[in-house]
Amino acid sequence: MGLLSLGTPLPWDQSREYNEHIRENGISQLLEMFKASFHRLNDTYLWGDEVEYIILDFNNEAKTAKVSVDKDYILEDLNENGVFYGKVLDNNVNFHPEYGRFMIEATPNKPYDGESLKDYLYVEENMVRRRIIANETLKGTHKLLTITTYPLLGVRDFTSPSSKPNGKASQSLFLPDETINRHVRFPTLTANIRERRGEKVAINVPLYQDKNTPKFDDSIPRRSLFNHDDEPFLGAAKPNHIYMDSMGFGMGSSCLQITVQAPSIARARYLYDSWANFTPIFLSLTSASPIFKGFLADQDVRWNVISMSVDDRTPFERDVKPLKEGNEFGGLKDKQGVKKIAKSRYDSIDAYLGDIQNYDEFLTNGNDAKYGYFNEFLNDINPCLNSKVYDRLTKFQTNNGEKYFDTPLAKHFAHLFIRDPLVIFNERIQLDNTTSTDHFENIQSTNWQTLRFKPPTQKAIPSNKDTPGWRVEFRSMEIQITDFENAAFSIFITLLGDAILNNNYNFYIPISKIEENMKKAHKRDSTINEKFHFKKDVNDKLNYETTELSVDEIINGSGSFIGLIEIVKIHLKSKFNIELSPSGEYSRFYYYFQLISKRASGEILTTAKYIRNFVQSHKDYNYDSKVDETINYDLLKKLETVTELSDKKALVEFFDEEIGEYLFNNKFNEFVV
Repeated sequence: MGLLSLGTPLPWDQSREYNEHIRENGISQLLEMFKASFHRLNDTYLWGDEVEYIILDFNNEAKTAKVSVDKDYILEDLNENGVFYGKVLDNNVNFHPEYGRFMIEATPNKPYDGESLKDYLYVEENMVRRRIIANETLKGTHKLLTITTYPLLGVRDFTSPSSKPNGKASQSLFLPDETINRHVRFPTLTANIRERRGEKVAINVPLYQDKNTPKFDDSIPRRSLFNHDDEPFLGAAKPNHIYMDSMGFGMGSSCLQITVQAPSIARARYLYDSWANFTPIFLSLTSASPIFKGFLADQDVRWNVISMSVDDRTPFERDVKPLKEGNEFGGLKDKQGVKKIAKSRYDSIDAYLGDIQNYDEFLTNGNDAKYGYFNEFLNDINPCLNSKVYDRLTKFQTNNGEKYFDTPLAKHFAHLFIRDPLVIFNERIQLDNTTSTDHFENIQSTNWQTLRFKPPTQKAIPSNKDTPGWRVEFRSMEIQITDFENAAFSIFITLLGDAILNNNYNFYIPISKIEENMKKAHKRDSTINEKFHFKKDVNDKLNYETTELSVDEIINGSGSFIGLIEIVKIHLKSKFNIELSPSGEYSRFYYYFQLISKRASGEILTTAKYIRNFVQSHKDYNYDSKVDETINYDLLKKLETVTELSDKKALVEFFDEEIGEYLFNNKFNEFVV
């Protein structure tokens, strides 16, 4: 979760008066950050993961499983001065708030060393320790599960304790405000998105069509509590779609994110660009979201749901007619300077950063810098820019004549800064730009894209290696059910990044083709049914010819591509001198790779496919695409069993015989913490 400031948040009609102030000073802070950190070189390849959990209250007598909205106090117990804080530090873990009261996020307390094989083997153990500590804190009938979406979110009485959808922040027909984190940032963020947009967010997900599926979402109530209550009947809700109307439906989803520290800004830019085409591939491969608001969806992932859930663009900016006459500019003060904006602020990236070939030349030549594989024609989407920010960055140079921002890098930040800040704290308006990053992060952290380029703070001068350097965050993956799976994907993405940095592969394809890949990744069973645009020859430095490959071919190889698994295997052999084997000290790696390989080939079902099959084969399923309380309870109890690795039969069913039997006999969940 992004910036959490203390203070008094301003409502939208007051905060919008400071929008330009935040943008101008945010760029001033960015320049100070670049001045301090630009010359950092040779940083260690450090990394970390972020795992998000949903807190469930199981009632085994009533056979219900509801999201818990009153156990968020455990974050106080798990953080500084809390009763469990000593245990948290002793186990090198850390806990953070998330958007929902029913959610928490956990990370390692210290980053992993990407140069240490021992640290890679420690990742799953660290994840297990996080889960054990949090579950011990909860106790009773409550349990943490790493599910991407809670199946009955927004369906009748789905919270524990009970609450009603009548809150002023979200004004949702389905979600109570009691589901929102108590920190003032979150209800303000929720309200300000609606106020700026001029309408409630409208989330429409294709409804899976079964024999008895209704043609229209029949869960939408008629109500006249708020002025927005009639919107679904004015066109916000689409036929044959699941309709949702609040930020919580998106930000109440859990994901798996990886952040790595690159050796320098030049290498961070190259890694960002190289990882770009993997974001839709690994979104598809980790797909785990076939149910929304109690309906089976005709897609398997959460990404577009979150995108729609925080879409604060006005009807004019979205280039659509408003639901109500005269509301094309929503909550903006006036229409001066308002532009059409193609995407939500939560979406796939729109441009490459460019891989700088000659670092010293870049310092002095700026816009005339030479690139390695990058070519401007690859940035073929032409996203909307803040021209004032772009001009300021491209014209900037230090007293020594150094230029930090070439065209693609300046366009990156100029694109982010088309957005308004969504939450401004009254006490944090006037800041020292030489030491603070709040105004920059206000914009940066509310541009939620598939990748995030993270500049260091002003403290990160070259001699201060204790402060993080240039980082890249991989953000598209869905959370998986077990710590084993989450460790496998985290380790694989990180090793792949290191292999790229060490071997200088050319994964560039036109950015528009990555956009097409994102759309393909949303389709039901995309992992086994879709073909994705991919670089035909990753060793070819001059040719940008693309081909179409399945996820299986991308992961496991094909006639034209050796496969990502083979690339990482070669890297492991070259860097650590190990080869994968089902026995021995590094056998865990073998099973991690087997999981990823078999998910890609379809030998092991994606989590989304497993959940969909469970629902459709349940004795209470009525072929109407609906998930009732009994199905929900049985599903989540089954996933709890898989999570705990306690039932060999369930593990073999969820994975396969090889991995299921291995995990049952080689648990990482028996630590005393």
